[in-house]
Amino acid sequence: MSNFKSNVITLALIGLTSTAMMASAQAAGPSGTAADYGTLAPATAAARTIVINGDTKWVNVENGETVQFSVGGQTFTWNFSTFPGTTSFDLSKISPAGVQFGNVRVYVASNPLYRG
Repeated sequence: MSNFKSNVITLALIGLTSTAMMASAQAAGPSGTAADYGTLAPATAAARTIVINGDTKWVNVENGETVQFSVGGQTFTWNFSTFPGTTSFDLSKISPAGVQFGNVRVYVASNPLYRG
């Protein structure tokens, strides 16, 4: 077999493998864990800080935003990356163990980069 033909076959196989891997990643749905809402981030990545106190009932964030939460002297920073259609959830779903606060709801607006 010629080098050219061998290279074409190799590239075709790589393309098929990549397509299959991307399709399986996109097919994955919510896992029921904090990862459904984003990831912990370093404090230096936060664009703003939201202070949670006893009167806080909800907070507003945007999908794609990184926010530091301050709760009773403890802090954690979160980068929001939610599944399409996820517009709210309880803050307790993403807070680290030991961070205590009342029942606070997170409302997630769509990312302004993708608004029509």
